[in-house]
Amino acid sequence: MLRYLGVEIRRMFRDRRFVFFTMAIPVVFYLLWSNTFGKGPGTVGGTGLDARTYLLVSMASFGAVGAALTTTGARLAGERQSGWLRQLQVTPLRPWAVIVVKTLASMFLALPAIILVGLAGVLTQHVHLSPGEWAAMIGLMWLGTLPFAALGTLIGSLVGADAAHPVTLACYFGLSILGGLWMPVDSLPTALRTVSHWLPSNRFARLGWSAAGGHVPAASDGLVLAGWALVLGILAVAAYRRATVRS
Repeated sequence: MLRYLGVEIRRMFRDRRFVFFTMAIPVVFYLLWSNTFGKGPGTVGGTGLDARTYLLVSMASFGAVGAALTTTGARLAGERQSGWLRQLQVTPLRPWAVIVVKTLASMFLALPAIILVGLAGVLTQHVHLSPGEWAAMIGLMWLGTLPFAALGTLIGSLVGADAAHPVTLACYFGLSILGGLWMPVDSLPTALRTVSHWLPSNRFARLGWSAAGGHVPAASDGLVLAGWALVLGILAVAAYRRATVRS
């Protein structure tokens, strides 16, 4: 299983163009929005963070969610079409092990996305956090990508190669907008605020905002994320089993 994980990570990082855009887009968005809105006084969204730090966490979340989703959905659907999954069936790997490996591999790509946005904040916007706050923010956000990686594997097991990319993008942007990654949740209509409260993307960003502010994240944020990860993981394994049986 560890050897297969190494293979998946190498395959993922071998696509340099894909990796570049996965890393570059959240950094570009952060530079654009921080230079446009980052000079405002006061704090944002009830987080106690200034705009530059708030946007850093938001765009790091945006990048991590995108990396976790896009490295699994379309790739897994393509592997179903190419017959790679049939090759895996003749190995001793169990279906749950394949899903776990693909989930962990996508999380490895999410980590650089978080770090690069953080570096952009330090170098261009002079964001200052203590070493402990940096470590807590990066660590918690990396662990928090788990449900999004599981969602990507679910998409890749359910839909065909042609539909996987648009479905993944729809989930990506929907979770980002409704989760408050592009704008504070307070600016959304009341009904959407209620929806946002239960979305994994919003709870994911809350982990980062809390850690960046030097606070212990609320237990409810971790529980909601864990619940999403468990449900999506179970569904992903079931969908993968069904897809491999049909193939």
